[in-house]
Amino acid sequence: MTDDEPKHPIEGQIVLLAGAKASVPLERLSELLAETQTDLGGRMEEYRQQYECVYETAEMSVFLVEEGHWKTVGNRLGFDRREWDAVRRAHEQQLHRTGRREGRRSEFVSALEIRDVVLISNEK
Repeated sequence: MTDDEPKHPIEGQIVLLAGAKASVPLERLSELLAETQTDLGGRMEEYRQQYECVYETAEMSVFLVEEGHWKTVGNRLGFDRREWDAVRRAHEQQLHRTGRREGRRSEFVSALEIRDVVLISNEK
């Protein structure tokens, strides 16, 4: 990610793993995450009004959304199925890691049984 690209809240190791699981090259997934962040960042107020924010720091806000949300986002951005699935996986895996760090793992795992997760960077 270059300095002029939007910052996304996904850690590098997670990007690597999510890309491998979805068969999307690391460089391409990084581009997809940056493009997604641009879109989501511009919709922050919409997410705050429509969805539950379950975790927030100075760096990111975490929202639980309806299942299938990533397909909708991916279609809006012109991503193919593998691409939006890789983005979904990256957001989900970052929530798992955050849950472990914060002692909220079981809570977040349970939430993901019925919903998807969207992480939006609070950094500009």
